[in-house]
Order: sequence, then structure tokens, then C-alpha cells
Amino acid sequence: MPLLSVQGIGVRFGGIVALDDVSFGIEPRQIVGLIGPNGAGKTTLFNCLSRLYQPTSGRILFEGRDLLGVEAHRIAGLGIGRTFQNLALFRSMTVLDTVLVGAHSRTRSGFLSNALRLPAVGREERDLRTTAAEVLRFMGLEAIQHRPVAGLPFATQKRVETARALAAQPQLLLLDEPASGLNHEDVEALGALIRTIRDRLGVTVLLVEHHMNLVMQVSDKVVVLDFGRRIAEGAPAEVQRNPAVIRAYLGE
Repeated sequence: MPLLSVQGIGVRFGGIVALDDVSFGIEPRQIVGLIGPNGAGKTTLFNCLSRLYQPTSGRILFEGRDLLGVEAHRIAGLGIGRTFQNLALFRSMTVLDTVLVGAHSRTRSGFLSNALRLPAVGREERDLRTTAAEVLRFMGLEAIQHRPVAGLPFATQKRVETARALAAQPQLLLLDEPASGLNHEDVEALGALIRTIRDRLGVTVLLVEHHMNLVMQVSDKVVVLDFGRRIAEGAPAEVQRNPAVIRAYLGE
């Protein structure tokens, strides 16, 4: 059974069709690239997966469960993590506190137990700090964990955002243009990181990206959107040769 199954998703904003009957599946431990020209509907689809948008038609199944009946604030707890095209960080926070924010999405204690500081709350907090420490080591961020995010280089801030998503221990990681604004060396390091996240942590990755070399190098499968419709799906080499994909990017 696919980890994620997108079935006939359609999204309309008034008279504008953003997504039109889009379907594809992702198997566990796959890296899937989602590509297409500007305005193809890639981020709209991401926003449906993370429940920021409500599709007008279709279903999204995660481990067989329909996500469209799940509230947006519960998505991370189900095992879906996300980064954003534009950095979404609390810049005054330290790196450690930022990663702890991601880990807190897995907590079970409520308002009353936290207010009373019940023993279970203390145990949970210790577990969260252990998780955060493990993620910081994995991401190579230990040395700067007490520094504010705002003073870090852009590429490092991107890494911090990914660390925050991983701290929630997701099964599926949604990466929205992680190579945006990075130089050539940083993009190469990013490609290695994405493969390591899959290989060492067993996390499935859905990657939206305009950097074609990165997508083709790391993806097991590529899905192509154009004007809100899926026009191709397959192995990277197969998609690169697809006439519909070539037309979408280069014209007739």
C-alpha cells in the first residue's frame, strides 16, 4: 500500500483551476520529485497535503487514512513534516528552541497537566530534549544550538528549518523548494542530506523544486504538473525524455 495516495485532487479559486484531477502515489522510503513550470500547482498541492487548503474534489490518503477529515494542526502529529519555500522561522529563537518547537508536535500532555507540572510532563520534556539533541547531531547543528536563528547564514537557516521538521519524527517529509537561494556547493550538500534522511532515518520525501539537476539526481520518481494537471510520471530519465514535459518547459 502506498504511504501517500493522491486521488483525483481538484482545487478551484473562484474561476481559476489550480489543480485538475491530479493523482499519484508515493511508496514508503521513496524520494519523489514534484516539478513543473511556475504556476503549475505544486505549492497548491503541498498546501492541500498539509491541510492549509481544502480541495474541491478528490481524496488524499496517508497510510490509508483520509487526510481531508483531519484538522491542519493535527497533520504533524500524524507523521507529516514540512518546510516552506520562504523560510518560516521564529528568528529570535535559538536553534535548539526552534528544533524543540518541532518536537512538541508529538506531545500528549494537555493544558492542565502542564499547568500543574505533573510528573508525566517532566518525563515528556526530557524525551523531547533527547530527540532534539539527536536531530541536532544528525543535522550537524550541535555547535550552534544556542545561537539565535536570525544571525545564521541563509543555507544554515534552511538546515534549521529541516531539523525542526525532522524533530517531529515524520514518516513523510515535504520539502518546498529547499534549494532556493543556495549556491552550487550548498545544493550538492542538500542532495546528499536528502538521500541521508531517506537512507538513515527511513523518511519518505516529497520534493518540490525548480533545480532540475537536484531533482533528477536524488529522486526515485518524478511527477510533472502543468497548468494544474499531471502530464507525466516516472523515473527521472524517462520524464526528461517525455515530449509533454519538454513542451511544458520549452514550448513547441
